Amino acid sequence: MTPFMADRLKHFGTSIFTEMTALAAQHKAINLAQGFPDFAGPAFIKDAACAAIHADLNQYAPSQGVRPLREAVARSWARHHSHELDVELEITITSGATEALLAAVLAVVNPGDEVIIFEPYYDAYPPDVLMAGGVPRYVRLPEPDWALPVEALRAAITPQTRAILLNTPHNPIGKVWSQAELLLVANLAIEHNLVVISDEVYERLIFDAAVHLPIATLPGMWERTITISSTGKTFSLTGWKIGYAVAAAPLSEALQRVHQFMTFASATPLQMAMVTALDAGEAYERQLIAFYAARRAELVEALSRAGFGVAAPAGTYFVMADGRALGWNDDVAFCRYLTTTLGVAAIPPSAFYHDGYQSGMIRFCFAKKPETIAAAASKLALLVPTDTHDVG
Repeated sequence: MTPFMADRLKHFGTSIFTEMTALAAQHKAINLAQGFPDFAGPAFIKDAACAAIHADLNQYAPSQGVRPLREAVARSWARHHSHELDVELEITITSGATEALLAAVLAVVNPGDEVIIFEPYYDAYPPDVLMAGGVPRYVRLPEPDWALPVEALRAAITPQTRAILLNTPHNPIGKVWSQAELLLVANLAIEHNLVVISDEVYERLIFDAAVHLPIATLPGMWERTITISSTGKTFSLTGWKIGYAVAAAPLSEALQRVHQFMTFASATPLQMAMVTALDAGEAYERQLIAFYAARRAELVEALSRAGFGVAAPAGTYFVMADGRALGWNDDVAFCRYLTTTLGVAAIPPSAFYHDGYQSGMIRFCFAKKPETIAAAASKLALLVPTDTHDVG
């Protein structure tokens, strides 16, 4: 560790996604760990990006994003949520949802403020809070149903609490928060005058009877919610890093003050291409959901046959599978074994708990081609129960 490293970084290690992807590459394992598709993104969106490049739309975009994309975001919100957005004041285009998350936290959290984080969590949340000088306060969602523990949430709120970080549909557990749960969170946020930063990057990836409801649309929540989304997840172009944040004007202004000094603006031709993407509408989304629903079914079946305890997620493109029946209680050791010996990479969810809690679960990604999942299924079929491998 360099002696010049800032103190705020000394507790941050390498991301578990980076670690497991590197291990997968080293051992030529099938990568069901990191959440990115292994298939091509839609040709019509790539063609739109090429057209924008050849039209010389290659200079800086306005910091808050090109107006055509902000208008497309507004049309999407009107179509899906029956909510009209102010294109000038309530939308910010960011370099992916990851940038939007940090910008949102820096925009509203003062040093010493407490931020409630539900765990398991996406691994960027605690570092974002810590880089703002905030204090993470954790509320654990209990498996296997991951229901909101209302009393634990209520007990976690103190006079120092500033914000709640929400994630729906939830990575890694695949939970789509119910309207009843969101109302409970909203009522507490209003009662204690809290901001909600709502990470909704998987908002289009929902299955069966699940319904995605932005908490910002609930009574009393618009003026206190920053909603974050990502075109990369919906359109299978994660490397383009085109995300956006939607919020009432005062919150958007605060976020934009941070954004202008982080990335200033995202790639202009890619923003223009995402106008075409967002305007593709329900026909594209139905096709996307049908594709992912089939991959979900294939992976759930493969994991079940291999001896995992598994239930189909309501949203996202991740499956949480219980490996304890196979004799593994240490998820890190199990994931390393799966990667190095079996040839299938997955993520150990203990990385998504502040204290390394072992739930017995392993996270797999099904944003893959059918042949990728079939190949992984063949390898997973070789698993046999062993003597228990304890933590440590």
